[in-house]
Amino acid sequence: MKDFILPDIGEGIVECELLEWLVSEGDIIVEDQPVAEVMTDKATVQIPAMYSGTVRKLYYKAGEIAQVHKPLFALDIEGQENSPSTDVQEHASNTEHSDADDYVSTLGANQSTNTTSGVKANDSNLETFILPDIGEGIVECELVKWLVSEGEEVIEDQPVVEVMTDKALVEIPAKHNGTIVSLCYQQGDIAKVHSALFTMQVEGAQGQQQTPSKDTTQKVTAPEPTSQTQGSTSANLATVNHKVLASPAVRRVAREQDIDLSKVQGTGDKGRILKCDLTQQRNEKSADNTKAHSETHNATQRNLQGATRVERISGIKAAMAKQMVHSVATIPHFTVSEEIQMDALIALRAQLKDDFAEQGVKLSFMPFFIKALSMALKAFPIINSQVNADCTELTYFNDHNIGMAVDGKLGLMVPNIKDVQDMSIFDIAKRAAELIEQAREGRLKTQDLTGGTISISNIGVLGGTVATPVINHPEAAIVALGKMQRLPRFDENDNVHAVNIMHVSWSGDHRIIDGATMVKFNNLWKSYIEQPMKMLSTLR
Repeated sequence: MKDFILPDIGEGIVECELLEWLVSEGDIIVEDQPVAEVMTDKATVQIPAMYSGTVRKLYYKAGEIAQVHKPLFALDIEGQENSPSTDVQEHASNTEHSDADDYVSTLGANQSTNTTSGVKANDSNLETFILPDIGEGIVECELVKWLVSEGEEVIEDQPVVEVMTDKALVEIPAKHNGTIVSLCYQQGDIAKVHSALFTMQVEGAQGQQQTPSKDTTQKVTAPEPTSQTQGSTSANLATVNHKVLASPAVRRVAREQDIDLSKVQGTGDKGRILKCDLTQQRNEKSADNTKAHSETHNATQRNLQGATRVERISGIKAAMAKQMVHSVATIPHFTVSEEIQMDALIALRAQLKDDFAEQGVKLSFMPFFIKALSMALKAFPIINSQVNADCTELTYFNDHNIGMAVDGKLGLMVPNIKDVQDMSIFDIAKRAAELIEQAREGRLKTQDLTGGTISISNIGVLGGTVATPVINHPEAAIVALGKMQRLPRFDENDNVHAVNIMHVSWSGDHRIIDGATMVKFNNLWKSYIEQPMKMLSTLR
């Protein structure tokens, strides 16, 4: 009989309420079958069985509080009712159990006391890292890249993995010093919040219990194996409870690749199957299918004409799709377009760019647009407000958190510069350069992508002239900047001269902004750009 120890089911969670048993004492269950439903302070979780067998004892009643790392139920593992390791299992029943007990039960009397104690010591400090809440409303994320490998030593706070939510790319750090034992997902997989992400051996585990107690030495004897017993032992090492020795991650990969683990020769310790063994098995299977594939190759080539490819929409692209649909469906848009003469601003930028460059900042036109926008918002606070869902309340923001649409590594993102009203042109230029670089490298933080109050989309850098931008919900307005063009215009004396013109297009939330207000606001913003020295009169 083996106790099932309630594992870590969430960061910082030490207990949970047992809502319902999904099995009864005496029931026969199979591996991965849900056994109990428990509720933490974050979510309701189903606890699956690790092995097939018969349920012998349920340690809690529905409604009781179960402790993490304490026995949850007892199980007679299939095929081990008469195992020669019964004494070892009974001796260990009052301590925390782990997967290592299966290896001990297989070795039986042929395993030494020190080995048994060592395995117990190692696994008693195995910790499963549960993927925590990484953003409000986020229930899953895409695993972008593992930054460590199985068997690698890590230190506390060292980044272990990069995951991508629908808002940002996030690095998950290690909680302790130790060694990575297993990785529960592959790159590209979708990881669920509150599910196991990786398992690690916490530093200090080895050697803590290497010296067995006197009682343990008396209970477990280890005669030297004869050649006959060695043969039978090695034959059994590859199978535990009619199953091969393999980690959950290896079993999952085998299921995905349709590999029969019983036919794989394990090269790990005690015949344990490693991921590299699956690769070899897959290659052999691929070689067996080569002849069949070659026979159908010509037919396949003929069928390629008119073929399609399906690609999953995930991460930032999925988030943008949902955001745009929600914005258009809930916000009544209206658009105002205008053209702005850029000659004065071109001249001012030419005067300042060398000074900025000496301080390590490249000066573009965007910092001027952003600062002018902030100054115009002071006169028209309605443009910097947001309305609630049922249009009964309006929230005005004192801070001007102005977003910039950036075509980054992970797709279109809109990071925002916080508190523009308190920043200089130099401060804005420096912060904008940082955000653009981080976006292009896929390194933006969640706080950089949230909390915006108004946005700017610069389609001109891609050659666009006029656009109808979609508002970045829940903001109230957005402007699209077109490309700069050298065009003929009449002056006050009806003389034709060349002018640098940029078209701008505003979209506003018609529930709270009327056309006249948007035009007046744009005229003020335009005046700051066409006469940039005018901004000096209101700068603080």
